[in-house]
Amino acid sequence: MGRRSAAQQRTAVPQGPAGRRLANPANAGPRRAAPKPVSVFRTGRPWWHFLIDAGVLAVLLGVGVLGFGPAFGHDPKYLIAGFGAIVLGLGIAALGAHWRLGLITMMAVSFAAYMLFGSALAAQEESIAGFIPTGESLRGLLLGIMLSWKHMLTLAAPVGTSVQVMVVPYLATFIAAIAAGTLAWRLRNAAWSLIPVVALFITGILFGTAQVFLPGFRGVILTVGGVAWLAYRYELARRETAASVSTNHEVADTGAARTAFWHRMGMAAGVIAVAGTLTMVATPALTAPGAREVLRENVIPPPELHELPSPLTKFRDYLKNEKETVLFTVDGLPKDGRIRIAAMDSYDGVVFNVDPNSSASFTPIGDPKSLNQSMGDGAAAVGIKIAGYNGVWIPNVAVAQSLAYQSSGGNTPTLYLNKESGTALNFAGITQGDSYAMNVDVPVVDQGRLAKAHFSTVRLPKPENVPQVVGVKASNIVGDISNPLEQVQALENALKQQGKFSNGLEGQVQSSSGHNAARITKMLSDEQMIGDDEQYATAMVLMARHLGIPARVVMGFYPDPQGKSNGAKSLKVTGSDVHAWVEVNFAGVGWVPFNPTPDKDNVPNPPEPQKASKPKPQVLQPPPPPQEPADLPDDNNADAINTNSKDNPVAEIVSRILLIVAVAAVPVVILILPLVLIVGLKSRRRKKRLTQGLPTDRVGGGWSEVLSQATDLGAVVDLSGTRRETAASLETSFPGTQGTTALLAQRADAAIFGPGQPTESEVTGYWDNVEQSLKSMNGSVGFWKRMRARFSPRSLLVESRKRSGRTAK
Repeated sequence: MGRRSAAQQRTAVPQGPAGRRLANPANAGPRRAAPKPVSVFRTGRPWWHFLIDAGVLAVLLGVGVLGFGPAFGHDPKYLIAGFGAIVLGLGIAALGAHWRLGLITMMAVSFAAYMLFGSALAAQEESIAGFIPTGESLRGLLLGIMLSWKHMLTLAAPVGTSVQVMVVPYLATFIAAIAAGTLAWRLRNAAWSLIPVVALFITGILFGTAQVFLPGFRGVILTVGGVAWLAYRYELARRETAASVSTNHEVADTGAARTAFWHRMGMAAGVIAVAGTLTMVATPALTAPGAREVLRENVIPPPELHELPSPLTKFRDYLKNEKETVLFTVDGLPKDGRIRIAAMDSYDGVVFNVDPNSSASFTPIGDPKSLNQSMGDGAAAVGIKIAGYNGVWIPNVAVAQSLAYQSSGGNTPTLYLNKESGTALNFAGITQGDSYAMNVDVPVVDQGRLAKAHFSTVRLPKPENVPQVVGVKASNIVGDISNPLEQVQALENALKQQGKFSNGLEGQVQSSSGHNAARITKMLSDEQMIGDDEQYATAMVLMARHLGIPARVVMGFYPDPQGKSNGAKSLKVTGSDVHAWVEVNFAGVGWVPFNPTPDKDNVPNPPEPQKASKPKPQVLQPPPPPQEPADLPDDNNADAINTNSKDNPVAEIVSRILLIVAVAAVPVVILILPLVLIVGLKSRRRKKRLTQGLPTDRVGGGWSEVLSQATDLGAVVDLSGTRRETAASLETSFPGTQGTTALLAQRADAAIFGPGQPTESEVTGYWDNVEQSLKSMNGSVGFWKRMRARFSPRSLLVESRKRSGRTAK
């Protein structure tokens, strides 16, 4: 026997009869304590490798943090919470990997760090000097673990920067960073660490808004960065595995090593280029208007509007009982500005009201100082102080950029805002002494653009119980007019010029209040159309909706356009200033106001006195003939198409959530696609080896399958050696296959070099032994190493180089 090395002498174990191992004398005494786990940072890798891991994870996690931006109005405080959580989470993951901390210990350390640093990162408004913890900040951090997700979704964007919402990006990023760092530094397969990265990316989308923020940039960074980092980690793992598994001396073939390296780099660059290109191509389609749905649009609890009376029902009361009453004072109202109470789009034959089914659009205002709407050229600061006005509908100016409300009782109430209609609610009730300030934008309509614009496609509830005379009147007025603006102007001018004005007050011609179906029928059927804003606005909207024009009734206040108070710095609004008008939505322009009410001096003619006539004796009249069914509007018209249908809200919510997950999963699919391709190629190769060719070829294919599996598991296989030499090398690399691989090599040589062809039963038996050998090889390594081998392209690349070499010869 040759001399054994010092390492072999140290590790040798005494052998008993039949090769049995004897007890180690060193273990005969008291059992020694288990050695302390070695830090993952002391495994031989250079320290800068771990810095690269941390830097890549920080960038990828940061891409996910940016997804919360629209929900916070891009306030930089959310970046402090998110990126601070990245640094903190990766630091805890590094400490856990260094000290090999268990799950319970990691959870305890993470919770302590979350509470300790949370005041400075996520509760600056509740902390002293922005970083010193207080009882309020600690309480918000603790309760935020359970409640912040609800607050984040039930507040209108931007949600503000209080601790009750800042916990969402802080905690989500903190957990993702700990998980990503732990998986990256404790597992050899770095692909698992991208799961929390992608989860944070999806969370940012789900808790964001419909506004798209840098979709192409973020998608490319996530995809390309993830693929490049996985290629880098795979190369490191391949070299480490080759060095630890190989029992042969390294062959100093610098040229071959350099060729193999650049071949792998070329493959990685190709995958990165394909991933980046697919992401850029898919981004425009996935971020098109209307293609993105978020949770806040589906799970925000709607306020109960069913029990609120229509604001329009109080129209005549303002004129009759509060004509001289100062309702509120307005400071800074721009010239021709209007104070809005509510925009009403639902008609049931009795009243026009705010659609109860669309009440989900009323969301609590998160940050009253920033409603996240673009300021135009007509921006102005408006202040309102309540006097005699009361109710829940907040007088406001469209389009409000901010709403800072101060209640006379001292407590700031919860306000609800519907941005689409410019309507705000205070369910606590508006009382005398309440005041609030707004930054408003009075839009200027471009008449040239309006003349060429088409109607927008908006969802509006279908009017019910509409009198038949409305459709007949609308068709007669519009006729063959095709231009959208001219259609609306025709309706407006017909009512304004042919109608007569009367409020029905003392000294005026009788004019009933209300706007139900009977009142509208009477007005449109009489010889003289008589009414005020309430009836004319209702009639025009119903006629417009019959023609498929998106229109709604708006009630509010504004002074006489020709009076001195129009444009005054301070304006006292009384009940006599109440008005109702019509708004029509044009594509690219928005809601444009129209005024169908006749001038106040266009009063109706008094009725002519009629001569008294002798009554004739009553004669029993025959019953009226049965009437033909009313010609109802076609359900396929534009008005029916734009109906706000909510027959199955649960299914709609589920479908939208699935759409969000599908859109966010595009980077995941791009990352998984190469792995699926590798598995498919291996399966195709295995089937070809088993079924194609002569029996000797299929036996040789079985042996090749063993070599491919060994290659993927990290063993260095010398393809220039004989089968028996290779089998001996494999037995050293995989002790569990001792004897099996040698037998396979002998049977393969006998089948291939022997006389004749093996029978089908011999080929089947050989492949059964191959299966046993493969199971033994897989059983000799750990779970993660088996998973890595399953998706490893190493054997495919080796065979590709081998075929290329044969072709070159």
